[in-house]
Amino acid sequence: MNIPNVLYRNNRILLKELTKTDFKLRYQGSMLGYLWALLRPLMMFAILYVVFAKLLRFGSDIPHYPVYLLTGTVLWSFFTECTSQGIQAIVQRGDLIRKIAFPKYIVVASTTFTALINLAINLAVVVIFALINGVTPSLTWLLVPVFIFELYCLALGISFLFGAINVRFRDIASIWEVLIQALFYAIPIIYPITMVANSSTLAAKIILLNPIAQVIQDVRYNLITTETVTTWNFLESPVAMAVPIVIAGAMLVVGAIYFRKQSKFFAEEI
Repeated sequence: MNIPNVLYRNNRILLKELTKTDFKLRYQGSMLGYLWALLRPLMMFAILYVVFAKLLRFGSDIPHYPVYLLTGTVLWSFFTECTSQGIQAIVQRGDLIRKIAFPKYIVVASTTFTALINLAINLAVVVIFALINGVTPSLTWLLVPVFIFELYCLALGISFLFGAINVRFRDIASIWEVLIQALFYAIPIIYPITMVANSSTLAAKIILLNPIAQVIQDVRYNLITTETVTTWNFLESPVAMAVPIVIAGAMLVVGAIYFRKQSKFFAEEI
């Protein structure tokens, strides 16, 4: 018997079952059930579209602005769900962690996989909405999963790092909720980055160094319109263009190392 293969198989099965359970429990008891995975970002998009596109006239110079806004909303919803649920995953699964010995990263990964399932559903809606809105399909659509993977690595790293800290200091989850609210307005989800660039080129460059902003803009560029301002067509330095990717990768590495180091104490501290 190959013990490493058996352990890998058992961990994979556990990850699969925890993901299925988390997805079912998240919508258990609600009247609309799994439809909330689709309705939540759509409702958020509808509110933002009415307020900012219709009343404040944002995005009038951007082709297919409704799809542009919906794409940003869906990606932001994925990031917030991934991190918010991931940070609290260990604490919420305390009973399981105290009873069974298994790699603790599986608990965090299962919640982020649930967010990935919701994202896949919402991206299907984005594609349908884009086609209805007149967006022409192209081979650049195939690059979208690459940028989503980058965003997932960033979210997973944050979940590992703050999730481990949250076991001892439960204020982290609440602090993160506040930071998420502030971060929402610091990223060009509602407004086009050109609005910032017209006032301050430096501010626009700083915003685009944020991996979340970089991913959202790159997905918009490849999925909707090439008129989208991205990190690589706005920043002048190749080094600066690599900064968001380095940040995402570094966050994943640091988060994973710290999580692994602290995981042996989780059962005692929960």
